[in-house]
Amino acid sequence: MAVTIKDVARLSGVSISTVSRVINDSKPVSKEVKRKVLEVIEEIGYKPNEIARTLVTKKSYLIGVIVTDLADSYVADMVRGIEEIGKMYNYDILLCSTYGDKEAELKYIQLLNRKQVEGMILISSTIDEEVDKEIDQYDIPFVYLSRYSKSTKYPTVSIDYHFASYEMTKYLISLGHRKIGFVGYLEDEDSTQYEKLNGYIRAMEETGLDPSFIYKTKGLNIHEGYDALDNSVLDHALTALFCSNDKIALGALNYCYDNKINTPEDISVVGFGDIPIASLIRPKLTTIKEPFYDMGAVAIRRIIKDLSKEVSEEKHIKLPYQIQKRDSSKKIELEKYKDKE
Repeated sequence: MAVTIKDVARLSGVSISTVSRVINDSKPVSKEVKRKVLEVIEEIGYKPNEIARTLVTKKSYLIGVIVTDLADSYVADMVRGIEEIGKMYNYDILLCSTYGDKEAELKYIQLLNRKQVEGMILISSTIDEEVDKEIDQYDIPFVYLSRYSKSTKYPTVSIDYHFASYEMTKYLISLGHRKIGFVGYLEDEDSTQYEKLNGYIRAMEETGLDPSFIYKTKGLNIHEGYDALDNSVLDHALTALFCSNDKIALGALNYCYDNKINTPEDISVVGFGDIPIASLIRPKLTTIKEPFYDMGAVAIRRIIKDLSKEVSEEKHIKLPYQIQKRDSSKKIELEKYKDKE
């Protein structure tokens, strides 16, 4: 037979309302009474009814998290950060995967609201109009995480994509490269991909170099990085390719291999993101490490601060990043560069 709150009250010698105050920490009770009640709870193994507890405290201790696909390593890292910080503050996570289906995204937002989550984190490439309208209906803390699109409306956690790209291009220039191509998905001008492109252009122009060697992909995956390249890589005597994400960089590496272009001897290839395979392939990929775990951790910490009525950080939080210098990039000798010219 299940143990009830009445059993706790009887064995503690107090009223049911006093037990409720101790469990929910809703009103003060004496230290002695609290100690006695907690001892009885532990002794008989009483588990509070979470639904009833939520009604009393107005707190569910649930955070809703909607993701595109956990199979993406960066999404899994963000979720791990969310979960681990959530546990530190006694919050559980309700996780929903949409697999890129915007209708599913909308339905999950509605579902999480019915589950009375106290806050919500959306990890998605974009926020469409219907999802935007739905989020607006709920008065709960919300954070948007995306590697690809920006939001001025909702709180975000990311890195400075423009400056990271600028620094990576400057790094290639410091290695002696002068003809550097940019490979990226440039469909939406209001995206982080264009921030990366502009960072590349800024670094090239500041150094008096030509930033016109731009290869547009049709997507963000390996085969699209491969398909974006052509013989002009050789015709223009490029010595480096800066790819806007690691999967595109993997496609570029495959293109170079199939066309007998040695990396990094003939051409350096660098990426963006530092997904797990970046350090496993050969040559190991030079790339920018995005702090995916920290993005998730900071996102839920912001929500918990909002729930605790603490003063939140700025609306758009920028985290530090690192250039991972590996084997796919190489210092170019001046004589070799003159030969290519």
